[in-house]
This record gives sequence, structure tokens and C-alpha cells, in this order.
Amino acid sequence: MREPYREILVVDLLGGIGDLIMLLPVVHGLARRNPGGSLRVLTHEPGAALLRGDPAVTRVLTPRHGGAGAEREAVAEALAVRRPDLAVTTTRYDGIPDLLAASGARCVTDLWRRPPPDEPVGERYLRILLAEGLLRPEDALARPAVRLTPAEIAYGESTLARRLPASGTGPPVVLITDAGMDVKRWPAGRWRELATSLARRGHPLLTPDAPPKRGGAVDAVFGPEVAALPRCGLRGLAACFAAVARRGGVVVGGDTGPLRLAAAAGAATVGLFGPTWAGRYGLGSRDGVGCADLQGLPGCPHRRATAITEQPCWWTAECPLSPAGPACMADIPVASVVRAVTRL
Repeated sequence: MREPYREILVVDLLGGIGDLIMLLPVVHGLARRNPGGSLRVLTHEPGAALLRGDPAVTRVLTPRHGGAGAEREAVAEALAVRRPDLAVTTTRYDGIPDLLAASGARCVTDLWRRPPPDEPVGERYLRILLAEGLLRPEDALARPAVRLTPAEIAYGESTLARRLPASGTGPPVVLITDAGMDVKRWPAGRWRELATSLARRGHPLLTPDAPPKRGGAVDAVFGPEVAALPRCGLRGLAACFAAVARRGGVVVGGDTGPLRLAAAAGAATVGLFGPTWAGRYGLGSRDGVGCADLQGLPGCPHRRATAITEQPCWWTAECPLSPAGPACMADIPVASVVRAVTRL
């Protein structure tokens, strides 16, 4: 380890909430190894809210607009305001790595480096920075954590207490039906069947309230046995997940940002993985908090574990194996999810 860096810039402009959450251990590790330094993070909304108020982060930056070239402009502006001594980025498009390198800072611009199929993405980030001498071995064991204020924790407790259904005596279960992309959606009928099964077992059930998706895709519709959490922003949702965790509850969802947010808030999780390979994108056990990563259709010949966006189904959700939708998601049975929730 060299002397601490005084100015650090971390760039994550991949666009997904989950992408940013996977990078949180890097942000916190760099802050730990450079005490007294300034650490800025450039990322997208709405994920940026997760870093506002985080004591490890000096300032959160976001692109000024959503048009073409906005991300590169934001990087250039961040460099012009203050040249970093160290720059780390997950983002490799639009010449952003070259822009950072030209600043003269010590740069790590490739946190991928021909990844193996069974190394979790977030762990790979940490191991690469460890090899670069920027982190220490204990940092490589860290898991994503969203740092909440006492007021936010109190909000989560009071909100959950108000919304928990009166019926049910077991730990609460949160069902995250929204998947962000159609290719990651578990069939709506499975969600209804799961809710019925868990309610019979005495679990109070909740789901985040979210607006319907565009293009005709809608969230699964539950009966009165499932209560809706209020729309409260990512930090408020994290606080509700933390309250679920303190009650020994479980959060079930696809490979999406909200499920990763639940894990980062300390909740046990059941992840439903189809087009993404759980060996790379699974949440894994975290500091004694359990999880179950369920992989649908593990032998799919079209899945590309290290190049998911090149799969024929990725952007369209048109499955080469089934005209009814992603066969990998349909391959996950309700009984397996119920068993995982019961075990956790």
C-alpha cells in the first residue's frame, strides 16, 4: 500500500441500481484505505440517492442530461473541477477510460479482465483492486451495505409496522415481482401461487408499490393477502427491507436492483435467476445472513455467463426454446421457492 490518495474519483455509469450496489464494497474499501481523502462518485439517478448521506462519500455527481454523450461530458466536467489522484471505473464505453487515463491520475479502468464464469462480479472488482495494491485482503471479504441514518431506520420500522397484514404469525416475506427487463420476469401465475402458499404457512406478505411498466407489461396482481409498501424512494425502501431483516424476514425477487438493495440492507434473499448465471450474479451468503440463488434451466445452450447482453433473448425476451417466454424463468418451480423461504 502506498501513501493515501487525497482525491479519488469512482465512475459507475452502467445505468443499473444493481450495478452500483455491487460496487459499494469498492467505494467503502477505498474510503477505508485513504482516510482523510476526498472520494467522489459519478453515477446515475436514481441509484445516486443510495450514496447521498454515506459517510464514505464526499460528493455524489450525476450527468446533467439524458442525451447522447451525457456520461462522457460528466466525466470531463468532474476532471475539470478537480483532477483526481486515483480514478476507478466500471464504465468502458464512449472513450471514458481514455479520458480518465489522460488526466494523469493513477487509473484502474478495467474491472472485468476476462472474468471466469463462476466468480461473482462484485468479488472480482475487489480482487482486481487488491491485486493493484489499492485494497487489503480483509477488504476482499466485504459485501454491499447501504448505510442508513437513525431517522431512516425509524421510518422503516414505523412503515413496516403500519403495512404488515394483521393475519400471519411467521416472519414477513416481501415479493418483488418487478424485474426491470421482461427477460428476467417470473411468470405472473407463479407469483400468485407463491403468495397463496406462503400465506397458508402463516407468513405476512408485502410487495413494493410500483407504477406499471410501459409497453403492456404489468406487475403480477395479488389478492388482499399481500400488502403494498408505499412508494418511498430507494433509501426508504432500503429502510423497510432493514426492518424486514430485523424481524427475520425474507425478500424474494429476480436478478434486479431492488433484490440487491434488500441484501445490502441486511435481509435474507431468495433470488430467481434465469438469463443471468447465478455463479456470477448470485448474492451468496453474507456475514451470516442467508440467501438462496435459484438457477432456472442451468443447461441452457444460449446463455453466455460472461456476455449476457449478447444472448439472443436479452433485449427482446424472445426465447429460442419457448414461444411462451423465457424458458429459464419458467423452469423455476414455486415449490423450490417455498422451500428456500422456509429454510431461510
